[in-house]
Amino acid sequence: MLARNALLERLNEALDDRDLARGMQAICAYVGAEHYLVARSDGPADTALGNVVTSDWPFDLVRSFAAELVREHGKMNEVERCIGIHRPIFAMCDDNLRLPPALSRRYCIIPFNAGSARLVLMLLFREGIVLSQERLHDAALMSAYHAGAFVGTGGAERALDLTEREIECLAWISEGKTSDEISTIIGISRNTVNNYITSIMRKTATKTRSEAIALAVRNSLI
Repeated sequence: MLARNALLERLNEALDDRDLARGMQAICAYVGAEHYLVARSDGPADTALGNVVTSDWPFDLVRSFAAELVREHGKMNEVERCIGIHRPIFAMCDDNLRLPPALSRRYCIIPFNAGSARLVLMLLFREGIVLSQERLHDAALMSAYHAGAFVGTGGAERALDLTEREIECLAWISEGKTSDEISTIIGISRNTVNNYITSIMRKTATKTRSEAIALAVRNSLI
């Protein structure tokens, strides 16, 4: 696991470079998690995908499992949210949920605030890992510090730069289609589809397809 001093160093570097995902990856490494997802829990309960701020979860899990968790957390009242702030919540995935190999079915949710925004950090771990409550608490504090510099900044302006073709590709990705499937559907080569996706991520300053789709949903582009 990443040492605390190394975490602080990486977070400062990520802030200097305006790289939200890199900072969250450092927090993920600090607690010993394999995957992270940060989402706003103060939005409408029926737009959970659009509330995702950043994630490196496999996209199928973001569309199904994570979206449902965000909806459920968003239904909590203000008192429940205040009581639960920074408190790790552990639960087990449904047996029908398909997870990547070696990942534990146990997951962790940590609520935190970034300014006036209510957010949750959702962590997936490898099977058999021993978690530190102290590090999980640190993760909530560091997530609030790091995400607070990004939440609500700049997304709408960047998203509006997307072309119609790029938005079309994003819409198909949000339906779970691969690059090969999209190329067949809209009649262009697979390389062209991948070029569009690369352009989308560059324009929106996102690192994963999940982040790009979440940004598009938040700005009503798809």
